Amino acid sequence: MVDTKTPGDKKLSVPSKTLSLKPRVETGTVRQSFSHGRSKQVVVEKRGKRRIDGSPEPQVAEVAKPAPAAAPKPAPARPAPPRNAGSGVVLRTLTEDERSARASALADAKVREVEERRHAEEEAQRRAVRESAERADREAAEARRKAEEERHRHEEEAKRKAETEAKKRFGEGEQPQSAARPATATSAAPAPRPGAPTARPGTTTTARPGTTTARPGTTTRPGGPVGRTPAVAAGPDEDEGPRQIRRGPGGAARPVVAPKPTHKPGPQKERGRLTVVTAFNADDVRERSIASFRRRTQRLKGHAANEPKEKLIREVIIPEAITIQELANRMAERAVEIIRMLMKQGAIHKITDVIDADTAQLIAEELGHTVKRVAASDVEEGLFDAIDDSTDTEPRSPVVTVMGHVDHGKTSLLDALRHANVVSGEAGGITQHIGAYQVTSPESGKKITFIDTPGHAAFTAMRARGAKVTDIVILVVAADDGVMPQTIEAINHAKAANVPMIVAINKIDKPDAKPERVRTELLQYEVQVESLGGEVVDVEVSAKNKTNLDRLLEMIALQADILDLKTNSDRPAEGTVIEAKLDRGRGPVATVLVQRGTLRVGDIIVAGAEMGRVRALINDQGVTIDEAGPSVPVEVLGFNGPPEAGDRLAVVENEARARQVTSYRAHQKRENAAASISGMRGSLEQMMSQLKTSGRKDFPLIIKADVQGSLEAILGSLEKLGTDEVAARILHAGVGGISESDVTLAEGFNAAIIGFSVRANKEAAAAAKRNGIEIRYYNIIYDLVDDVKKAMSGLLAPTLRETMLGNAAILEIFNISKIGKVAGCRVTDGTVERGANVRLIRDNVVVHEGKLSTLKRFKDEVKEVQAGQECGMAFENYHDMRAGDVIECYRVETIQRSL
Repeated sequence: MVDTKTPGDKKLSVPSKTLSLKPRVETGTVRQSFSHGRSKQVVVEKRGKRRIDGSPEPQVAEVAKPAPAAAPKPAPARPAPPRNAGSGVVLRTLTEDERSARASALADAKVREVEERRHAEEEAQRRAVRESAERADREAAEARRKAEEERHRHEEEAKRKAETEAKKRFGEGEQPQSAARPATATSAAPAPRPGAPTARPGTTTTARPGTTTARPGTTTRPGGPVGRTPAVAAGPDEDEGPRQIRRGPGGAARPVVAPKPTHKPGPQKERGRLTVVTAFNADDVRERSIASFRRRTQRLKGHAANEPKEKLIREVIIPEAITIQELANRMAERAVEIIRMLMKQGAIHKITDVIDADTAQLIAEELGHTVKRVAASDVEEGLFDAIDDSTDTEPRSPVVTVMGHVDHGKTSLLDALRHANVVSGEAGGITQHIGAYQVTSPESGKKITFIDTPGHAAFTAMRARGAKVTDIVILVVAADDGVMPQTIEAINHAKAANVPMIVAINKIDKPDAKPERVRTELLQYEVQVESLGGEVVDVEVSAKNKTNLDRLLEMIALQADILDLKTNSDRPAEGTVIEAKLDRGRGPVATVLVQRGTLRVGDIIVAGAEMGRVRALINDQGVTIDEAGPSVPVEVLGFNGPPEAGDRLAVVENEARARQVTSYRAHQKRENAAASISGMRGSLEQMMSQLKTSGRKDFPLIIKADVQGSLEAILGSLEKLGTDEVAARILHAGVGGISESDVTLAEGFNAAIIGFSVRANKEAAAAAKRNGIEIRYYNIIYDLVDDVKKAMSGLLAPTLRETMLGNAAILEIFNISKIGKVAGCRVTDGTVERGANVRLIRDNVVVHEGKLSTLKRFKDEVKEVQAGQECGMAFENYHDMRAGDVIECYRVETIQRSL
């Protein structure tokens, strides 16, 4: 039951206190009834739309449903009361701002209406497209259904014909059926009711709306009953339309109650208690839950999983070692399949195990994939030796390396060419560093790059490094000294590098100079100069008097023209690190000889296991430059750490590539160091050598040098000092000053610290003094090697040498109380001394070795007994002496060994 209360019309009133407008709201109450006698009263509000022009609100006409009976006349409408009648109040007119605001609101509303109309049109178009697609699907489904029905009809017809043929063949029941047919047809036709309408002659009855067309056999005869085929029963199509029930002759037809409509899918109004939540969420559409969507996806995937998938053939990149999981990911295969294949081959693995490249290649090829083998060293591909186009090359300056024996005047000759004085800055007057300089030829004006190498035997690696980066080698031989060991080594380096050689016979200003002897000695090492009919150019020079220096430069320029040196300068730079050091103020500094391309400030460079960005370039004169072309030696600042001398330098495109290359090289360096330290078990000979050196004494050292080349030479020299009994153990070797961490390391291993041309800082020196760590400083490599050699010699075990003193024959044995047995002897040769070592020989077999405790002549103790005299002897802690035994007396001397 629903009750509605509608209040009276609200009029504008003027209260006694304040002037106000009542809200334009019509309120009412509605009582809702529920089951079990429960009810609830709900307030319903109806807001009227405000009109700007004061026109009354339009009334919504209710569409009346068609009814069979005549509708009652509507009650006369109550006349609307006149507005503002009798109130005497004048309403306030709108201001301009309010008018503009309302006009803009109306314009926005119109725009929104146009937009909504456009969206509605688009939605209608989409709906039309969707409905057309659905219509096409329904038509296709209807066509399939009709085809299926036609097929079934044909099958039924064929079956019926087959049954008829079978009955005709056997002749069963034909006569009773033929006789029963007219009776059945007569009884099946009902008698027509009086007053019932009959069909017109010659017309057939058609189905009502919603029913199918009647069969052709169902016809009505004029004035007769409706005839129907007895075999055809009333189908469901005839019951679906409304039927009229006759109540008797002339009775009025009563409409049959329509059957309840079948349930059609679609949104239905939800019934339930009216609450605030349901009132606000009435228009919300319920969507599918996440669980339902997941189940649907799983079902679809399950159907798709049964379908056969096409095998994907991939190109698998296989490194030197790869895990099973990574290999499975690269092939898009299951790791279980790979493990199963390995188990068939007799190998049990887990998913995280690492397999070699050959095994991975076999597995990938067996699964049908193509394999591309890569190595870790492939990161260095394309880093060096890129081929230059011949059209882009231009001439470059030659690189000349000065080599020879120590103190043959190499640096003095280079100083004379450069008009400098490098010799005065070298400790001991010998060159211990490799240097690179540029000299301008006074005649041609072309620049020549010189590389000065040390001549000491320890700097073999420096000389080899200089020979690798050079174009021409100048072999300096002193005229008064001749060919020496390092001269021979320089010749071998030049031949190994396959570079031309120019012999400079220096010190011809000395009185005892013999240039011809030098030329003759060079013939022993397959170096034939031009004056003796060979191809090697020789020039007699004097660095002191600057004699024939111009001819030497001319020969260098001529040799460079013959070589036709060209390169491309418009490409990324490549070079070689000649020397590297750690400067306290500038950081890691590397002396680099640029060989190809141009090195510029800001380039990202890689050298060995170190990388960096070029911060500054300094030439041999100490001037900062912005770029360095081919054959130009420069100092490069900006490395993360000092590279090793001899490393090749290259410019890369970005930091990622540089980091990739340096990480690979650092990993290789660590592996090599670990392999050399751990002493991996190898062949039987290596195992025997390890057993032999297991008792070797180590001399722990920490070495710090100023440059990488000097450190390399020191390490090589100390390594040569080692023997099977003692060897130098280098705990740490580096470039730069001695730090506090070096002192801490030396304290832990009780090692000595050696500094070559470097010093310890204040903190390190104080820590070394406090802990008793010895720090030795050297400037000359000779002194360093000699002192280490002496210190290592002290670790050698001394040599014991025996010196024979004499022999004595035992004549009689005497037993003396409180002393024991005493042998009466005669000295046959030599002398016998008290306290010397003795051997007791019986039948030419040594039965005892010991010392003499007593040596008497008559009753007196004596120091020695000469040959031919008799004496008494007693041994320490031994008394088994017999007559006829021989006593051999000797002295053991300890001799200190040296390396």
